[in-house]
Amino acid sequence: MHALFHANAVDYIIIALYFVFVIGVGFVLRSRVRTGEDFFLSGRSIPAWITGLAFLSANLGALEIMGMTASGAEYGMLTTHFYWIGAIPAMLFLGIYMMPFYYVSKVRSVPEYLKLRYNEATRAVNAIAFAVMTVLTSGISLYSMALIFQILIGWSFTTSILISAVVVLVYVGLGGLTSSIFNEVVQFFLIWAGLLPIPLIGMHSLGGWNGMMARLPQGFGHLWQNLGNPSHNPMGIGWLGVVLGLGFVLSFGYWTTDFLVVQRTLAAKDLRAAQNTPIYAAFFKMIVPILVIIPGLIALAIFPKIGHSPNMSYNLALPLLIAKYYPPGMLGLGLTAMLASFMSGMAGNVTAFTTVWTYDIYQAYIRKDASDKHYVNMGRWAVVVGVIISIGTAYFAAGFPSVMDYMQTLFSFFNAPLFGTFLLGMFWKRTTPWGGFWGLICGIASAFLMYFLLPANMFTSPDAGNFWRAWWAWFITVAVTVLVSLFTKRRPLEELQGLVYGLSKRPDYSGYPWYKRPGYLAGIVFVILVGLNIAFW
Repeated sequence: MHALFHANAVDYIIIALYFVFVIGVGFVLRSRVRTGEDFFLSGRSIPAWITGLAFLSANLGALEIMGMTASGAEYGMLTTHFYWIGAIPAMLFLGIYMMPFYYVSKVRSVPEYLKLRYNEATRAVNAIAFAVMTVLTSGISLYSMALIFQILIGWSFTTSILISAVVVLVYVGLGGLTSSIFNEVVQFFLIWAGLLPIPLIGMHSLGGWNGMMARLPQGFGHLWQNLGNPSHNPMGIGWLGVVLGLGFVLSFGYWTTDFLVVQRTLAAKDLRAAQNTPIYAAFFKMIVPILVIIPGLIALAIFPKIGHSPNMSYNLALPLLIAKYYPPGMLGLGLTAMLASFMSGMAGNVTAFTTVWTYDIYQAYIRKDASDKHYVNMGRWAVVVGVIISIGTAYFAAGFPSVMDYMQTLFSFFNAPLFGTFLLGMFWKRTTPWGGFWGLICGIASAFLMYFLLPANMFTSPDAGNFWRAWWAWFITVAVTVLVSLFTKRRPLEELQGLVYGLSKRPDYSGYPWYKRPGYLAGIVFVILVGLNIAFW
């Protein structure tokens, strides 16, 4: 494939400096990694503003940058539902209601919470499912980055994959989660600096919002207006599917139970910082559409044939804009921003995989009584294995037509059932260990059966299929869990102290000013969220 243009010496220097910096962070922080808690959870010592940015940056990976820009070109402002309905409410729920369970119980991972609330079997199901999903998704970051470098500057697919994989391997292997978090904070600012000029330049060249809308299909500038009838919008789904499938099941399933994001909150220095982590991130999350969805709209306005030509897939929306607007020198900044986003996504997956493998599979079932140093070394080897598997799954991901659809399909398989298991476990004391186990098994199995047995043309779009499949997988999980719980023995209430909402002491922040209290901050975010949905109705 021919490159759209060739980078010059300045561009390569900028990219090289970034590589040197992130590897340097790993070497500097290596001396701080003495215990397993240091390596896997940063010693639970990091301030909320840092964990908040890392929380957001870990999610600003390939799916976000490439997938959402492509989706913006394909579906218009409807894609914003993945943020304003499909993220913010769940992030607030995580901060207010779920972090007290995670943080106070001192669990090191999400599967470990399931062991405490249910039993070892439920933990094993989630640990294995999460490990599989994580390595499958980390390959997405490598694939997307390789595609970008292949298209923009002519690097080979394999060269791009190997270079970024080695850099992630070095800085995560040396510094663990702390290295990953500090690099994610730098990556957050780098991503904004490198990609923000695109919507600014593009909107200006098109004559502002109204000028851009004049070039786009009718309804591409609205969130809810065309959801009354699925046939009247390009996503092919109505408001009920968006609210139940995306806003409730997929959103809460990802943001409240996926260890990739929860791990960042567990690194916070105290419970209030842990609660504020996703709430701080929510303020920034609301404006991320400026960075990814607006460029998708700009790409469709400037390249009207995108998505309708073999050489112009929606996935090329962002690369085409970089090629159009960025001169040499600035290209290096844009490429480095994209590189940072892909590496932060991959590093997030690798650190989460490493922790779950070491504590919830290796320590739980292979070697239970080894020293703390042994588990740190095993964690470092798990980083190596995780990166190698990610390289393999990058080639696997290359066979899928849409990165976005691939990711949402995986979430409907694993996260949607898990959310049902968590919701009942945290808020219904009567839920039994075997109710949780069989509910989770049946939910995951039902999602796979629906995917492979239901005809693809049953749904008007891949997103519609993912939303409804997630909803029914969640529903089946909840129904089976309740049914089995009514006929099996529940755990004594004294064993559930601090693990169930009705048996936990709620944190009291009455002595703090309003701007430090999670409840007040979440309320402000919610008011802004309602205003945005009204403004873009």
